[in-house]
Amino acid sequence: MKNIEEVLEWAEKLILEKTGEPLKPIEEAILKGVWSGKKYSQIAKEYNNCRESHVKKEAAKLWEKLREELGEDLKKYNFRSKVEKKYRVSQSPQSGHCLQVDVDTVNQFDTVNIGHQFVQTIKDTQQRSPSSPDSSPNSSPDSSPTQNSSPIIDLTDAPDLTEFYNRTTELNTLKQWILQDQIRLITIYGLSGIGKSLLTRQLIEQIKPEFDYIIWRSLTETPTLSSLKNQLQQFFAQSQPPPLPTIIDYFRNSRCLVILDDLQNLFQSGELAGQYLTEHKEYGQFWQQIAKNHHQSCVILLSWEKPREIATLAAEKQSTRTLNLKGLESDAEEILKEHGLTDSEKWPELINLYQGHPTWLNIIASTILELFDGSVSLFLGDPPQPPLKKGGQREEIFIGDLKPILAYHLERLSKLEQKVISWLASQNEAVDISQASGLREFSKSELTEAMQSLGRRGLVEKISERGRGLFQINRIFQEYIKL
Repeated sequence: MKNIEEVLEWAEKLILEKTGEPLKPIEEAILKGVWSGKKYSQIAKEYNNCRESHVKKEAAKLWEKLREELGEDLKKYNFRSKVEKKYRVSQSPQSGHCLQVDVDTVNQFDTVNIGHQFVQTIKDTQQRSPSSPDSSPNSSPDSSPTQNSSPIIDLTDAPDLTEFYNRTTELNTLKQWILQDQIRLITIYGLSGIGKSLLTRQLIEQIKPEFDYIIWRSLTETPTLSSLKNQLQQFFAQSQPPPLPTIIDYFRNSRCLVILDDLQNLFQSGELAGQYLTEHKEYGQFWQQIAKNHHQSCVILLSWEKPREIATLAAEKQSTRTLNLKGLESDAEEILKEHGLTDSEKWPELINLYQGHPTWLNIIASTILELFDGSVSLFLGDPPQPPLKKGGQREEIFIGDLKPILAYHLERLSKLEQKVISWLASQNEAVDISQASGLREFSKSELTEAMQSLGRRGLVEKISERGRGLFQINRIFQEYIKL
């Protein structure tokens, strides 16, 4: 329908016929509020500042009255979409407002009379896109039909929110980017098992009221871009008929949050980081469309590797942000506590040794239980054996069951990266690649490219020292390569 007055007139007639009673003032307030995307708490405040529980109770009765007309699954969040699916309103110079009714609801008669308005069946009129300026009250290209109401959510591919370790800083950063800075494309990348998916799952719980649609899709099966777009369009179109031409149109018409997990599966193994498989090169252009086109939605990419296009978009200061997720700090103690490890005074040393990586710590904690009866002191050696190196680093780090995980990361490296990382693993200190003397077989350009790629995989980190950028390999990977 075109405006709330038509909705109220339609509801008044329907309820009068059904109950013999007119629309109550609070029911009118509920319809007005829900139509404009308000929460029950807002409606309660505006309606004589009554209690939210009273509004919810009256709303439940109202939906029950309307279910015969709109369907048994009628709820607050889908009321408007159901009405718009069944009825359409257009402007006509001859008849003013013209209420279009789905042909199934009027048995395909050419005309009917509802609410003293001239009504035509859809077969005789042209359906309008929801993104049309006349498609909603106080319309604008970015106005959303269900804004601030309960979102439509599909988390079929998302992990269960079983455990979550404190990531307050990262959560606040992401919320700032999404809700305040209106960033359109966010990449969260880091080593496998570092907690990217769980962080994003927790983020959804905190920001879901701000969106109309939330969908999580895994790219494990490497869908083509066309296939992914079809999946997204089917999800959005279920409550926004008729279908819109492109994904960007849906992003403009509604506030959508899309999470695409396991992006690294679209990249080639044996090549520099972030290079797409031949059949998936179109994805890079899709990210650029999302970042550069104006809309009100957000796409979050989760990956082991940072896509090359993202670095370019960030350099161009497009609406793009990147979060390189690191390990936990003191909050990682919760992992050790859950395993029942002892010698809590040694926990910080263990956490530092395995970089607060949740998966690594869980695996090592299991080893400590299996071989040392849960004693962290016995595992580390007290006093430490072997002795610590300069800077507090041990000469040897136990890898154990981490080997398959580390190997899988290294198998993805290009030949150039494999040679460079092997050289880095032989160095005892961070290196200045501008003065590297151990890689004469490579040009400076090749070395720079390899280091950049290793950094985008999270295997190499840059540290600043006296105005110089020095590079060091991840200590756990260094130990594994030296085995």
